[in-house]
Amino acid sequence: MADEVWVVQTTLPIEWLEPLVGEWCYNIISQDLAACVQRQIITSTYKWEDKVQSSEEWRIQFKTTLSKKANLISKITSEHPHGVPMILAFAAETTPEYAEWANS
Repeated sequence: MADEVWVVQTTLPIEWLEPLVGEWCYNIISQDLAACVQRQIITSTYKWEDKVQSSEEWRIQFKTTLSKKANLISKITSEHPHGVPMILAFAAETTPEYAEWANS
């Protein structure tokens, strides 16, 4: 797929206030590991330690390139406060213009 970007998602604890989340995201963009990041508060329901739990958390979604994806995931893993962070990565088809911008 020539017109694609890589989407890398993670979550952060809701206890991280907006300034900290914003700084963390800014640092990743400024280190040129991604072209764009979006963040929003979500509610997740999940099974942890044999119990169904529900909590608010930050969903963080980066747009990056195939060549930067591994370094981005490594950065997330090394700085993440959870022992088992949720990290998803997938290719997304996009317009040629957006792909060119994101891959530059």
